[in-house]
Amino acid sequence: NPLLYMAIVSRQVCILLVSGSYILGLLHSLVHTDFTFRLSFCQPAEVNHFYCGIMPVLALSCSDTHINRCLIFGLGGLVEMVTILAILVSYAFILSAISKISSPKGQHKAFSTCTSHLAGVTIFHGSILALNFRPSSSNVLNTDKIFSVFYSLVV
Repeated sequence: NPLLYMAIVSRQVCILLVSGSYILGLLHSLVHTDFTFRLSFCQPAEVNHFYCGIMPVLALSCSDTHINRCLIFGLGGLVEMVTILAILVSYAFILSAISKISSPKGQHKAFSTCTSHLAGVTIFHGSILALNFRPSSSNVLNTDKIFSVFYSLVV
C-alpha cells in the first residue's frame, strides 16, 4: 500500500536508501570532477552563469570535451531514466491505491497531495533535462540561466 510507506518501511531500509543515494551521487559527481580536471583551459575565464554547472565549465575549455559530454549524456541519462521510471511506477501504485478509496473527499485529499509533489518533481527533472540534455548548438546562455533559476528554486 503506497500510501502507508512511512508505516511499512523500516528504519534500516530508510538508512539503506539514503546511504545508497548519497554514495551513488558522490560517485557520479567524482567521475565528472575527475574528467573535468583532465581538461585544459587556455586562459582564465569567468563562468557567465548563476552557478558553476558542468556545461558552462565545458564551454570554457579549449580541449576536446567529447568524452565529458558523452559522460553527461550516458551517466546523467541513466540516472534520469532510472529516477523518472521509479517515480512513474510509484505514482502508478499510488493512483491505483487512490482509486480504491471510496470517499470522494478522501480521493481529492490524496490526489491533491500527489499533484503538488508531482509538480515539484516535474520542475526539478524538467530543468535538469533542459540544462544538460540538449544539443550543444542549442545552448543559449539566457535560456540556461532561466532553467538554472527554476532548478535552484526547487532545490
